[in-house]
Amino acid sequence: MLEARAHQQLKDLLRQEGSAPWPHHLSLSRLVARSLRRGDHTLVRLAPGSEPSWWISLLVPLALSECPLAIVVGEAQRQRLLQVELPRLAKAEPSMALPCFEGDRAPEDARVWLLNHQQLVAAWQKGWLGERQLVIPEAEQLDTLLRQTLEVVVTPQHWDQLRRAQPAAESSLLSLHQRLNRRVLSAPHRPNQLVALAPDDEAPLRHLLQLLSPLPAPWPDWLAAKGEGWTSWAQLNPQLLQWQLHRHPLEPLAVLRGLLERRGAVLLGQLAPGSELGLQPVVELNLGDAPLADPLPLFAPLRQPLPNSPNYGQHLLEQSRRLILGQAGLTVVLIDDDALRLGLTSGLAAEFGSRVVHESTAPEGNGVICARWCWWLEQQARLPLPSQIVIALLPIASLEDPLTAARVMALRQGGRDWFREGLLPDALTRLQLGVAGLRREGAGRLAVLDGRLRGRSWGRQVLAALEPWINLTRLLPH
Repeated sequence: MLEARAHQQLKDLLRQEGSAPWPHHLSLSRLVARSLRRGDHTLVRLAPGSEPSWWISLLVPLALSECPLAIVVGEAQRQRLLQVELPRLAKAEPSMALPCFEGDRAPEDARVWLLNHQQLVAAWQKGWLGERQLVIPEAEQLDTLLRQTLEVVVTPQHWDQLRRAQPAAESSLLSLHQRLNRRVLSAPHRPNQLVALAPDDEAPLRHLLQLLSPLPAPWPDWLAAKGEGWTSWAQLNPQLLQWQLHRHPLEPLAVLRGLLERRGAVLLGQLAPGSELGLQPVVELNLGDAPLADPLPLFAPLRQPLPNSPNYGQHLLEQSRRLILGQAGLTVVLIDDDALRLGLTSGLAAEFGSRVVHESTAPEGNGVICARWCWWLEQQARLPLPSQIVIALLPIASLEDPLTAARVMALRQGGRDWFREGLLPDALTRLQLGVAGLRREGAGRLAVLDGRLRGRSWGRQVLAALEPWINLTRLLPH
């Protein structure tokens, strides 16, 4: 049986390497082997910030299995797989060297096909996946990367190309463009420069394009992206008075509905509880880290103003100043609201001078970085471990974002709890990934200045996601 072979082979390999074992190597190996043998759907939740040593327990059953596979990874994990993990496996046991085919289309006799998310979508749409089972090691990024792959962007140059391709319809196209132009430019100004568009705004253009052929790219893709599972918005450039038309799927796996049907799939990711990716896996398992010897020091006063309070900006400045005073190491302040973040950065720079930077990867040793959550999640591996992280705003998506607003509306129309089923699980995943370095190294403290942590009932779920932690009732210099 594949599970027993993978178990024994991995056990021998780990003994041969003699390294400190990750506690879940054998469990993960048996689980992956079982899923490959049965061809079902398996979701494995890894602890946020898990060291990538789990790769070897994923690769051993893949090497022993005989079924055709497609491994789907982003660029960073692809480099690690090719440069570290596959050579490690081949060196430990040459007979288990795993050949991986790379390219847009794999031959039928290539047992393992390594591809990115864009190649995955193209292969599925063109019927090239065949009966391959899918192995997706970055499940926490699956929605985001698939959504980026399926995104359709229409620029001003694309409008020009469309008019040149269909000169008989030029006057109608100009009229429809001017109508959309008035809609976008007359919309209330938002800091993110995004203007949500309703289906009625696009309907006349859609009706006209259905009568025209041929259409230059990306217009055929824009026409095909139709239905309630999609949403549109315009991204405005106020300096040039130009805008781009964006069309995104609400739930990428719902748009790619047949992708996971009648094929096995193993998904691994650093996902918070409640993040299901729209799947109904046959097997779902949490592989957490060993209990921490030292709980995470957490500073979160009981009575703090809510983000919509008029004095919230002053509260952030005063508390951040207190937290930074006496700190010898790096401080990271996380806040997505552009106006609040820039104001806080300016206020802290007036107090601490050049120590304070905005989204810089070259801070001073005792510097202060003010940043968005997305920037920190992308760049934290390139930065030294901070001595403290200050969460000025919890990473809950704003309804001013058109994609978030459209997803919330879809959940509401389905009679579902849009906050606890949609926004909160995503926020908990981002939160856990953002503070994983502090938890793993045990060398810093966490401060949450968002009053909703203590003032809302769902704050208990946030505190549970941060377990284990110890409450700091007063601040002491490190």
